[in-house]
Parts: sequence; C-alpha cells; structure tokens
Amino acid sequence: MTIIKINAITVPADNGDELARRFAARAGAVDDAPGFEGFELLQPTDDRTTWLVITRWADEESFQAWSTSPAFAHGHRSEAPQDGKPAARPVGVSSELWSYAVAGGSAS
Repeated sequence: MTIIKINAITVPADNGDELARRFAARAGAVDDAPGFEGFELLQPTDDRTTWLVITRWADEESFQAWSTSPAFAHGHRSEAPQDGKPAARPVGVSSELWSYAVAGGSAS
C-alpha cells in the first residue's frame, strides 16, 4: 500500500527561491531508494508561507529505511562553509511531517 509523507516547511516569503534552488540541486538523490515512488515540491500560490514536500513510498518500512540512511543524513545536513563564506543557514523556520494513505482518487 502506497503511503504519502508530506513535509510542511514554513519558509519566509523571501527564502522561497532558495528552498527551490536547494531542492533542485539534489534532484534525483532519493530516486534509487528502495520503495521510493515519487516526489513533488509544492510552492504556495497565495499568501501562505508553507511549502509542501510530498513523497510517495511503497510502505512505511521503505520510508523509515531511507529516513535513517546515510543518504538522508547527507541530504539534510547543513551546508559547509565554502570559499571563506559562512555556512548556509536553514531556509525554513519550522517543519512538520504528515503521513497519509491514499483513500481514493482517479487515474490521470
């Protein structure tokens, strides 16, 4: 049974582009994880400041295996200082992980 994990990240309005840039820089990094089925980064189109990171997994075990893997830790570490510049700060001010199962829908 497919499960959906949604990371709701609150991002100040002026940091949205940086969040999108960081995700684009890691595009495909999770694609080969066992049980991974898909990813979307959703940008708000109104005055909200919460971005949604939606991932689909074959099962909870697959998600848990990835979230405790070295690849996950690497992708979620703070960026190291480069060229004498200080380390990049986190873009989001808070986040919350939501879990869902598909209860209905239609094929596209």
